[in-house]
Amino acid sequence: QVQLVESGGGLVQAGGSLRLSCAASGRTGSSYAMGWFRRAPGKEREFVAGINWTGGNTYYLDSVKGRFTISRDNFKNTVYLQMNSLKPEDTAVYSCAAERTTRDPGNVAASYDYWGQGTQVTVSS
Repeated sequence: QVQLVESGGGLVQAGGSLRLSCAASGRTGSSYAMGWFRRAPGKEREFVAGINWTGGNTYYLDSVKGRFTISRDNFKNTVYLQMNSLKPEDTAVYSCAAERTTRDPGNVAASYDYWGQGTQVTVSS
């Protein structure tokens, strides 16, 4: 089992920045691709960013490319999502997820094996 705990969410004005963290514990010795997803009120959950287990490959939702950066520190068992130039439409609950694989991360929720509880990000206009 792997436990994931997100932190770093909050309220920010449009144009501002936040950095989300996702700390993993438990059976972290295996190789995991990691992803960030979000769910806005009344909308489906969507893939935001993913990173493979070495950190060498990253993937992004088109609408966040150039604004968000996913990274990981495997020594700290932590994944980050740096979010810059935030927009009101980025408002959502953000969750991190772990996929037990050495391949590149999937972009659908069903690919992932473990989930965090989520952290709220609210961007005011």
